[in-house]
Amino acid sequence: AEYLHRVKGEQLLEQLCVSPSKTHPSVWEKSHHYLCPLIPFLFPRSASDTPTVLLNTFWSREPGCDSGFGNLLARQLDLRGLRVLAACLTEKGAEQLRNQTSDRLQTVILDVTKTDSVAAATEWVKERVGDRGLWGLVNNAGISTPTAPNEWLTKQDFVKILDVNLLGVIDVTLSVLPLVRKARGRVVNVSSIMGRVALLGGGYCMSKYGVEAFSDSLRRELSYFGVKVVMIEPGYFKTTVTSPKALSQGFQASWNQASPEIKELYGEKFMANLMKSVDLLETTSCQDLSLVTNCMEHALTACHPRTRYSPGWDAKFIYLPMSYLPSFLVDLMVYWRNPRPAKAL
Repeated sequence: AEYLHRVKGEQLLEQLCVSPSKTHPSVWEKSHHYLCPLIPFLFPRSASDTPTVLLNTFWSREPGCDSGFGNLLARQLDLRGLRVLAACLTEKGAEQLRNQTSDRLQTVILDVTKTDSVAAATEWVKERVGDRGLWGLVNNAGISTPTAPNEWLTKQDFVKILDVNLLGVIDVTLSVLPLVRKARGRVVNVSSIMGRVALLGGGYCMSKYGVEAFSDSLRRELSYFGVKVVMIEPGYFKTTVTSPKALSQGFQASWNQASPEIKELYGEKFMANLMKSVDLLETTSCQDLSLVTNCMEHALTACHPRTRYSPGWDAKFIYLPMSYLPSFLVDLMVYWRNPRPAKAL
């Protein structure tokens, strides 16, 4: 509680320093110059009272994967003075992150689909947090492809996504939960607004619905022990998850493996329209990732975090309201919005 009040004090002071008054801009300019350097002295921290947060940050092996929510949040929390333990899939991603942050931040290689890797990372975390426990766990790793109409996919296509987005979240959470419980800390699971409304075929929406259910049940169970479980449900943001290149390649690969019967049923025009929708997604996706990471930070540092955060204009004004509509209305909206198969009735 003492730390949370200190963070609030810092945030208020920083807002004071960076928000110039309309009436006396010069005064506030000087305040920014003289007060910001005083933050560490007004709100001192020692290693023993600095909360530790484990970020399950990255999954993609593609170049540029370290520019999403996980990377930004790691740098943001490090700047706030928290001790960040960042779990990365590749050593290259880990090295890039270390080069961008202070010495407080440490990295570990983690593949959430492998239980041995999760166990090794858990032991690594135990060695670093000791008896203090782990204040926060952020499950952010995720993939979105292969995504396509369900009939185009195989069982393995579903398993690939569920392994990372759902089973990986469960495995990591259960492994470090004793450490979080010891600190009476926070579990922050990054779901998606697609965990409220299933607009896509494939394992992505299924995995996010699963994360929602897991988080709900976990929150109710851990409330007896002072642990808070929070869900982040972003709309569409420009990250590797919504990468047009990855989605287009995924659609094409699924189309190529579909049977001749399925190809005749849907037709080439359907496939072309599907590709156009990917281009539209790129233009409508939000570029300001801080809308999401600010929610994550609030979930970790607020005395009373919300149960759910839905960052993004599309999440708030389109998909969240849709989730409360009767199913037949949502079905009609999706029916008229999506491309029509060639053999549609």
